[in-house]
Amino acid sequence: MSSILGVFIFISLLLACNAIWETDSLCQIRGRPEFPLLSQEGDVTIGGVFSIHSKITQPSLSFTERPAILACTGINQREFRFAQTMIFAIQEINENDDLLPNISIGYRIYDNCASTLSSMRAAMALMNGHELTLGNSCSGLSAVHAIIGESESSSTIVLSRTTGPFQIPVISHSATCECLSSRKEFPAFFRTIASDLYQSRALAQLVKHFGWTWVGAINSDSDYGNNGMAIFLSAAQEEGVCVEYTEKFDRAEPEKLLKVIEVIKKSTARVIVGFLAHVEMNNLLEQLSLHNITGHQFIGVEAWITADSLVTPTSFSVLGGALGFAVQKANISGLEDFLVRDFWETEFLCNETNTETSQKPCKANQDLMELSGNDDDVEELRYSSNIYKAVYAISHSLHSILKCSEIQGCKKTVEIKPWEVVEALKNVNFTVKNGDRVWFDQTGAAVARYEVVNWQRGTDGSVQFRPVGYYDASLPSGQRFILNTDAIMWPGGTKELPVSVCSESCHPGTHKVLQKGKPVCCFDCVPCPVGEFSNTPDSIDCKKCPEAYWSNQNRDACLPKEIEFLSFTEVMGKILIFFTLFGVVLTLIVATLFLVNKDTPLVKANNSELSFLLLFSLSLCFLCSLTFIGQPTQWSCMLRHTAFGITFVLCISCILGKTLVVLMAFKATLPGNNVMKWFGPAQQRLTVLFFTFIQLIICILWLTIKSPFPYKNMNYYKEKIILECALGSPVGFWAVLGYVGFLALLCFVLAFLARKLPDTFNEAKHITFSMLIFCAVWLTFIPAYVSSPGNLTVAVEIFAILASSYGILFCIFAPKCFILVLRPDLNTKKHLLGKTQR
Repeated sequence: MSSILGVFIFISLLLACNAIWETDSLCQIRGRPEFPLLSQEGDVTIGGVFSIHSKITQPSLSFTERPAILACTGINQREFRFAQTMIFAIQEINENDDLLPNISIGYRIYDNCASTLSSMRAAMALMNGHELTLGNSCSGLSAVHAIIGESESSSTIVLSRTTGPFQIPVISHSATCECLSSRKEFPAFFRTIASDLYQSRALAQLVKHFGWTWVGAINSDSDYGNNGMAIFLSAAQEEGVCVEYTEKFDRAEPEKLLKVIEVIKKSTARVIVGFLAHVEMNNLLEQLSLHNITGHQFIGVEAWITADSLVTPTSFSVLGGALGFAVQKANISGLEDFLVRDFWETEFLCNETNTETSQKPCKANQDLMELSGNDDDVEELRYSSNIYKAVYAISHSLHSILKCSEIQGCKKTVEIKPWEVVEALKNVNFTVKNGDRVWFDQTGAAVARYEVVNWQRGTDGSVQFRPVGYYDASLPSGQRFILNTDAIMWPGGTKELPVSVCSESCHPGTHKVLQKGKPVCCFDCVPCPVGEFSNTPDSIDCKKCPEAYWSNQNRDACLPKEIEFLSFTEVMGKILIFFTLFGVVLTLIVATLFLVNKDTPLVKANNSELSFLLLFSLSLCFLCSLTFIGQPTQWSCMLRHTAFGITFVLCISCILGKTLVVLMAFKATLPGNNVMKWFGPAQQRLTVLFFTFIQLIICILWLTIKSPFPYKNMNYYKEKIILECALGSPVGFWAVLGYVGFLALLCFVLAFLARKLPDTFNEAKHITFSMLIFCAVWLTFIPAYVSSPGNLTVAVEIFAILASSYGILFCIFAPKCFILVLRPDLNTKKHLLGKTQR
């Protein structure tokens, strides 16, 4: 049973193949032919595809009968002008003897009704023609030599992919998708408009120019919108612009459009970048007007920014003040008259008969006939110049292929192959009559030149697309963008620039700290830390001030640090100077008193020579404290410590000498002891000189090896500089101070041993107290000196000098001065001897 069924199927297939073979012996169209909307025969033919109708009604597919013809509605007047411009350019070339002198150009223009489905049908019709039969073979050249179209990128992609394998050149006047720049995918595609690569980047620069860092983005869900928006988002990120939301919808998806409206309502961004085809923009505009969403600043693209179809009684309330990039206006002499009058009189012909072998009947074009004499959008012809250039580019290519010359004309016998037209188009370089130069780059596109237009209300109340600048990618990078900001009218009819930021700008003195989980444009302004500054708005971080500088109160600049040292003019300096001079005066008074009473027993008994030398050294000790006051210099730093060390050693050496005299005098009173002859005045002077000379040697070594020097201490206080004297060699400093301490301690021990010697004028007790005060002061000085900040360090050192000097002065000389001044009766030899006998 199965073998019989197999034989039956095999015989059926043979009969079917035989029937197909017989039918295909002639090349004929399957189904209805696709007739052009406008056509004219010529020696060479150029095809055109435009969205002359904006809507298409698809018939129901029951699969039981042949589907009805697609019905197109809604005239797109701008697209119809494109078709008229193509005819005008062809007619102008046909009347020109310089270009294709003996060749006539024909055209076949199809209406794709803004549908990719119709675009495919138009592409097949342009390649095959609309003849019902074409002989015994279907192989051959295309019915047209080149195609102009389409307006939208998605439809152009369909057209280019269909014709690409056959190397039929397609030149678009407004398909700007960057995806079409691929020569591998679209080797025969050209365009007289620039790629969206430039427009998208220019949009980001435009947004950045006005300081809008927080924007919304809406695009058509198509090749044009998706590719353009992707480039814009990348460029916006590079420019530091944040996108609050990015939404997309298709003209056939009303539910997605409603979602977009809700997103706009909830958003905080006041600027919206609309990378939309004019159909989607029209749908969005209707919904925005319906929901009364106004006050947003729209940034538009060439596809809709100058579209007359968007100008409605309510549209300006939504799009008023919109900014965007537009193709430059057409400036073609004779075009306006042709569009309004000549076209209808000579070119738009239709046949009253309704046959499938002729042009479309007049009834089918009745809606177009209503546009006769209409000139509403003639003033806004922008893409028309691109179509005009495209026709001339094809004509120049054919001119070179046909080897045309003014004398012999063109060689009509040359068979024009599509790939030859493609290669010729790559090399065209000419100037049209309005002065524009036409050539194609390596991607088949023209140079990016845009006008920046602004939606404004004219004096008569009409909506105007007023130019306020331009963008030219052929110029150097710094000169491409020119804007006349003063001429811009913003939403609401104001001259005040709208603000659209996630966070307000940070003032100088603060820096941006990003908010967690939000884009980089959302931040908090945090004041700069102490010692750092920011002098520009919106600083990312704060800079540290140079070492000798400190930030001001506002943290927006650095000021020189305050230099601190103990000066003569400040209060503390004046107080210390007073006590210094007061000590010198007291010392001079004591010296004067001793000089006046030099012959009295009291002065003689206390070694007047050493007393006067001690008073001289004390005055030097008081005066050396002045070297610590004032701005440190190289000389003052070397002088202050050495003067201190030498004068105090001189002072203590004198006291030590007086102590030794007391001890030697006591031993000399013992029977048989003649020690005083070895410690007379000469030996006393040599003792003082010896001890002082040792300190002098130590100071010379200190100054020679590594002397003190002025030093700017920036470590203790960050906000100010302490100008002080660095020790140079700490060993030298502590050697000087240690030697003074050693002599003081030695003197204290000897005086302590002699404190109870039986002598009326015994100084040992007084010396003991003076050395006790001296040692206590300097032992306290060491930790105070190390821990005191700034000029207090110097003040502590001066205080120690003055305290120890006053201690010596009062402890040693106050009792004597008391007797000399108040109790002169005690200053007698009798009293001295009487006390001794007791």
